Amino acid sequence: MFAKDIGIDLGTANVLIHVKGKGIVLNEPSVVAIDKSTNRVLAVGEEARQMVGRTPGNIVAIRPLKDGVIADFDVTEAMLKHFINKLNVKGFLSKPRILICCPTNITSVEQKAIREAAEKSGGKKVYLEEEPKVAAIGAGMDIFQPSGNMVVDIGGGTTDVAVLSMGDIVTSESIKIAGDVFDNDILQYIKKEYKLLIGERTAESIKITIGTVFPESRHEEMDIRGRDMVTGLPRTITIRSEEVEKALRESVSVIVQAAKNVLEKTPPELSADIIDRGVIITGGGALLHGMDHLLVEELKVPVLVAENPMDCVAVGTGIMLDNIDRISRR
Repeated sequence: MFAKDIGIDLGTANVLIHVKGKGIVLNEPSVVAIDKSTNRVLAVGEEARQMVGRTPGNIVAIRPLKDGVIADFDVTEAMLKHFINKLNVKGFLSKPRILICCPTNITSVEQKAIREAAEKSGGKKVYLEEEPKVAAIGAGMDIFQPSGNMVVDIGGGTTDVAVLSMGDIVTSESIKIAGDVFDNDILQYIKKEYKLLIGERTAESIKITIGTVFPESRHEEMDIRGRDMVTGLPRTITIRSEEVEKALRESVSVIVQAAKNVLEKTPPELSADIIDRGVIITGGGALLHGMDHLLVEELKVPVLVAENPMDCVAVGTGIMLDNIDRISRR
């Protein structure tokens, strides 16, 4: 029994695992529930996510990745170990090769931490690849040709913008504004405007259900419940799409600016290609209502949302695993 090669999209919000020959076999939130008194891992993934904001004092639900990098090494290792064991990809005598993705501008120390966590969780040889590159491959771009491709990967912890050509990144920028910051913006807006405290999960559900980033493009409302800051009692309010757009405006403008910066640094020949081919948005943030319209208006180039944007990085790792011998020379 030989071990199977696996590709991991180690995201701040979700971990997706692609097993060679099987496709994406795991998609779970990057959350681990730990009993503080014994340091024992109680639950990992979806089961642990259900506990966020709802646990007694001795149990904490931790998200071990922050801004696309490892914030808590031991917990990340425990989480990866749990997922890899669950998949049963180890061979009788051999360990799997692991391809793992990271944001573009992380330091060598952060890269080493990711590599070590993957090795300790049972990888024989670990390859690191930059996220926007893998996302572009997963979105179906042919980045190995001498022509420009631009990808905007909006994840949970980071947004990576990159222009690719000849199989590598020409110019890129990575910013720590993405899905988590959007949730926090909504949470803070409701706290300020309505004096109501809500949890992260409620904020995320507002973003997904009625959120938009393009003014006047969505007119929906939703009832939300939380704790009144004045009386301390539970209260229900109604929030509208227009308010969510207002709450997210500042953070989204930073993403737009990052995309503009990358375009400004792009060689003119590649810029011409991008006008022909357009920009592809991947990651969970691509599903945010109006994101493509906003980028079209601001960048003046065609913008397309990838098919299944959440899975692009994991699909890309699968394609790269098939060509792992081309990568392994590095």
